[in-house]
Amino acid sequence: MDKSLIRNFSIIAHIDHGKSTLADRILEVTGTVDRRHKGEQLLDDMDLEKERGITIKASMVRLNYRAKDGKDYILNLIDTPGHVDFTYEVSKSLAACEGAVLVVDAGQGIEAQTVANYYLALENNLEIIPVINKIDLSSADVPRVKNQIINVLGFKEEDIILASAKESVGVTDILEKIVEVIPSPSGELDNPLKALVFDCRFDVYKGVVVFVRVVDGQITKNTQLKMLHSGKIYKIEELGTFNLKYQEADLLTCGEVGYLTANIREAREIVIGDTIADVKNPCQEAIPGFKAHKPLVFCGIYPVNPGDFPDLRDAMDKLKLSDASFVFEPENSQSFGTGFRCGFLGLLHMEIVQERLEREYNLNLILTVPNVVYRVRAKEGSLIEVDTPSKLPEPQDIEEAQEPYVSLLMIVPVDSIEAVCDFTKTRRGTFVSNEYLGEDRVKIVFQVPLSEIIVDFYDKIKSITRGYGSLDYEFKDYLPTKLVKLDIMLNGVICDAFSSLMCKEKAYSRAHALVSKLKELIPRQLFEVAIQAAIGSQILASEKVRSVGKHVTAKCYGGDITRKRKLWEEQKKGKKRLKTFGKVEIPQEAFLEVLKI
Repeated sequence: MDKSLIRNFSIIAHIDHGKSTLADRILEVTGTVDRRHKGEQLLDDMDLEKERGITIKASMVRLNYRAKDGKDYILNLIDTPGHVDFTYEVSKSLAACEGAVLVVDAGQGIEAQTVANYYLALENNLEIIPVINKIDLSSADVPRVKNQIINVLGFKEEDIILASAKESVGVTDILEKIVEVIPSPSGELDNPLKALVFDCRFDVYKGVVVFVRVVDGQITKNTQLKMLHSGKIYKIEELGTFNLKYQEADLLTCGEVGYLTANIREAREIVIGDTIADVKNPCQEAIPGFKAHKPLVFCGIYPVNPGDFPDLRDAMDKLKLSDASFVFEPENSQSFGTGFRCGFLGLLHMEIVQERLEREYNLNLILTVPNVVYRVRAKEGSLIEVDTPSKLPEPQDIEEAQEPYVSLLMIVPVDSIEAVCDFTKTRRGTFVSNEYLGEDRVKIVFQVPLSEIIVDFYDKIKSITRGYGSLDYEFKDYLPTKLVKLDIMLNGVICDAFSSLMCKEKAYSRAHALVSKLKELIPRQLFEVAIQAAIGSQILASEKVRSVGKHVTAKCYGGDITRKRKLWEEQKKGKKRLKTFGKVEIPQEAFLEVLKI
C-alpha cells in the first residue's frame, strides 16, 4: 500500500454540532454505503447512542475515495464523542491521526468543547480543517460564526468550509481539503514493526478485537506480536480492516489502520496505548501513546443478587476493553456485600456504564453515592487518597485535608453573565477571567471544587442560559478544605451506602435534604424508623417514619378499658422488641433518588 495515498483523520466538535451526520454523508459520498440502505448515525451502533442521540464510543471506518486529481485514496475516518465526560475517547482517537475536521454549528457558534477539542488537536500536532455545519438552518448566522473562528481560533477566512451535512452540501469540498491539507502518515516500511493500540472491543464471535495504527514496518498474518507494556507474546488469528464490517487482509503496512485478533485469553491483558512489536525484530522504544485521563468521580457498584458477583466481574472486564477510562477494584459493604469501587470521568460516564452493564450483560445493580477523590495528610506525615467514606481517618489523626479543584471554562450569552457568575460563586467558585467572543458570547473561567460540579451543575447552567450555555473543565490541583464524613443512621445503625464526604460548610444543608428525602422514600415498617444524619457523634438532622398501625383492639367489644390498655401495652413491647432486631427495608429507588440530591 502506497502510504502517500493514505489519510488518517478524525471529526471533532462540541456535542450536537453534527459530527455523526457528517460522518454518514461522507460514507455515502465515498460509496461506502448505498444511499438506499442508509440509516441515521451509522457509526453510532450502540442502542444507547441511538436513544440519547449522542456519540459515546469513538468509531473507525475505512473509506475509498477517488479525488479530483484522479488518484484513489484510502481515508481512515474516526468519529468521536463531543461530551466532556468522553474526552478520553477523543484523545485516544487523535493519537492515531494526522488531521482533524473541526465542526462548528452555524447557529450555536463556538462552544466550550469546540475550544477544548481544538487545543487537544493542536497538542497532537494535527492539521485542522474548520467547517461551519448546519448552514441550511433558519437560525444560522454564518458571518458571526466565521468571525468567531477567525478571532478565537486564529484561522483564515479562506480555510473555512461551509457545509450542511443534512443536505449533503460541502461534503465533497471537505473530502478534497482532507486529501490536499492533511499529510500522509510518517514512518518507514523498512523499519522494525511499531504499532499503536488505540482501541479495543469484545466481539461475541471473535473474542478480543484490537484496533491498531501501524506507525513503522508491517504486520502479516505470520507475525508473532509482543506487547511492550505487558511483555506478553501473541499469535495472530485474524488480521484486516474495518469497512462498517470486518474485512480480512493479508497484511497491514506502515500508515494503515486496522484490526487484529490473537490468542488473547483475558480482556484485562490488553492496555490501550500499548505498543505492538515483532518478536523476531523488536523496535527499540515504545510509542509515547496519548494523554491518559484519571477518574474524577468514584462510586460503588453492587449486584442486587449477591450470586451475580462473578457475572459482574466478567462484564466489567469486557466493558473495560472498549472503555479504558473506566477503572474498578473489589470492595465490601455492610449493606450490600461484595461489589466494586469504580472510577469515572464524570456523572454521565457513570450513568452510561451502569446502563451498559444492565443492558448488555443483563445485570441488576445498585450504585452508592458518588464521591470525588480527596487527599488527607495524616499527622504522622503520610498522604492518603480517600475515594470512599470508609477510608477517611479519624478527625484527630488528620493534619490537613485537600480536595480537587478544576479550571471551569464556560461560554454563555452576554445577558446571562451575572446570573452564571452568581450561581457559580454559590458553588464555592472563584472568578479567574472573562473574554468576549463577538457581541453576544463571553468566555468565563472559574476555579471550582470538582465536587460542586459533578452532579447537577451542567443542568443548572443550561437552565440559567436558556439552553445556550456550554462548559468544559480540566483538573488543576488539590487545595486545602475542611473535610467531614456525613453518615446516615437508621435506628442508630450507620447505613454505609448513604455515607458521603463533603466540605463542612455544605454538610448542614445536605443532611437536611437527605433526611427529608429518605423519610419520603422509606416505606412504613412494623416498627418506628428513626432517620438521622450525623458527623461523628453530632446529629445534624433527624426525622421519624411512623410504624404501620394495627388495630389490635378491633375484636375487643365492651368490657373494662383495662382490657384494651393491656393489648396496647403488649403491642408497644412487641414494636420495641422489633425495633432492636428488625431490619429496615430500603427500596432500590431510594438509592437512585439520593444520587440526585
